[in-house]
Amino acid sequence: MAESLLKVISSGPLVSYQDAGRFGMMRFGVPASGPMDRLGYAAALAALGFERGNTTIEVSMGGVALQCESGEVSFSIAGGGFQVRHAGALAPSWCVRTLRSGETLVVRPGLWGSWAYIAFAGDLDCSSWAGHSATHAASNLGGGLVKSGDVVKVRNAEVIETREGDLPVPEFARSCSVAHVVLGPQSEYFQLDAIKAFSESIFSVSASFDRMGMQLVGPGLELKNALSIPSEPLVRGSVQVSGNGMASVLLSDHQTTGGYPKIATLISSDIDALAQLRPSERIRFKAVSAEDAIGLVRLNMHARQKYLQSIALPRMTLDQRLMSENLISGAV
Repeated sequence: MAESLLKVISSGPLVSYQDAGRFGMMRFGVPASGPMDRLGYAAALAALGFERGNTTIEVSMGGVALQCESGEVSFSIAGGGFQVRHAGALAPSWCVRTLRSGETLVVRPGLWGSWAYIAFAGDLDCSSWAGHSATHAASNLGGGLVKSGDVVKVRNAEVIETREGDLPVPEFARSCSVAHVVLGPQSEYFQLDAIKAFSESIFSVSASFDRMGMQLVGPGLELKNALSIPSEPLVRGSVQVSGNGMASVLLSDHQTTGGYPKIATLISSDIDALAQLRPSERIRFKAVSAEDAIGLVRLNMHARQKYLQSIALPRMTLDQRLMSENLISGAV
């Protein structure tokens, strides 16, 4: 089968191999990891006709530059609104192209977003741990970080002309300024003023932001006899508050247990958009009931599935388009 070799010319921090995640192992203390923006990851794969689960390269704001040393392979990019330069020419931040020998692919931060995903029409050759390539950044377990000087090997590489083109960017894929939360589960450990401040204030993303979580800058959230509570399981989207009153949102590489009280939990469909925020950008939390949260998630999932199905449809090649069109209205 065909093989393509890509040289990593440069790579920023936290650029890594990621599949859908290592689920079912949190009871053993193993984080799920996986993509920070699950929609961007799924869109990159769908655009090539793949199901979720394949390995991609997750690109942080540090960016990445690849040069194709041999072979050729189609690729897709989705996630944040990054600047993409393919073979020296600018390309849309969400697109499908083909990388050929001697050409370069450069992905850098653009107008918005913190994470982008590069998927290839083939199988990325990387290590795995516990059956998954999802990289836990702190330990480097999984496929690992993509570093300058590495060679990325794509096995079973294909060129799929029917996939090439630009991809529409749905509004719900963009970073958000409002995120929905369900208050609790430990509201009793906070002063009433703290819960009101959390629900009514505007927070900003601090520089303390990585794959494990996002610390927020805002009003201090005063605790009430909370720091002696026992550690308990955590979930992605938990908003926990440390002893200094600072709130943090837990993300892909979050720890499996913790003893800080949790003031709220993001609804799952808003986590991806929140993860695309950049340091200093602002976010406000809107509290909803558990019943309303379920309704919002269902609506969002319906929109996502419809979008992913639409971009999973192959396009026609130029020859196919010419053959399908009536290019003349008659002859004399």
